[in-house]
Amino acid sequence: MTKTILITGTSSGYGKATVELFLSRGWNVVATMRRPEAARFGGASARLRVLPLDVTDQGSIDALLEAAGPIDVLVNNAGIGGVGAFEAMPMSLVRQLFETNTIGVMAMCQAVIPQMRRRRSGILVNVTSSVTLGAFPLAAAYTGSKQAIEGFTGSLAHELAHFGIRAKLVEPGYAPTTRFGANAIVPVEELLPGEYADFARPILEALAAPAMTTTENDVAEAVWNAVRDDTGQLRFPAGPDAVALAQAR
Repeated sequence: MTKTILITGTSSGYGKATVELFLSRGWNVVATMRRPEAARFGGASARLRVLPLDVTDQGSIDALLEAAGPIDVLVNNAGIGGVGAFEAMPMSLVRQLFETNTIGVMAMCQAVIPQMRRRRSGILVNVTSSVTLGAFPLAAAYTGSKQAIEGFTGSLAHELAHFGIRAKLVEPGYAPTTRFGANAIVPVEELLPGEYADFARPILEALAAPAMTTTENDVAEAVWNAVRDDTGQLRFPAGPDAVALAQAR
């Protein structure tokens, strides 16, 4: 029987690559995004449905699950970035980061768990970041929003194992085109007061020419490995830089 995976945040990047990988390997895929009319996936497939979702809106979550039907795997990939000096970061932006990256993930898990518990099977995959593997400057609030999901998922894995449900973490490394930097909701320049210029300059230069980077396919493959794993492994670093950080840790 063909299984169904629901993936959040699939308009680009990791989410889009994960949709395409699971389709290529024979799965039914429910791809979600705020504006499904903008969806662009490689090749048409009868096994793909694209549905609207705002993970910060409970009504949107409820409507999605009613439309989606039974889900075997949930991948919480939707997220936003925020880079800059914490001193200069408006609390409205901090709340926005946590609403999407933390509360949104928790809300999706809570909405899907009941059907999985009744079936006594299912997999939750929460995508965080390699900032959870090593302290990274100029990312304090973003790191906090992702670290919260690391602790949440570890605890959830224990309480849901009783019902045959597995919870996993995928920890992507740095990809210059992803939400962490290029897709941050406020440009980093607006969150760097002059007093931070000397401190920030070498960090931003390193980000512009990183020694190792993570690709979208690295993350999609890590999600695939997490879904297929039955050894009890919790964390799946994705990309050479994330793997190196995990090993050092």
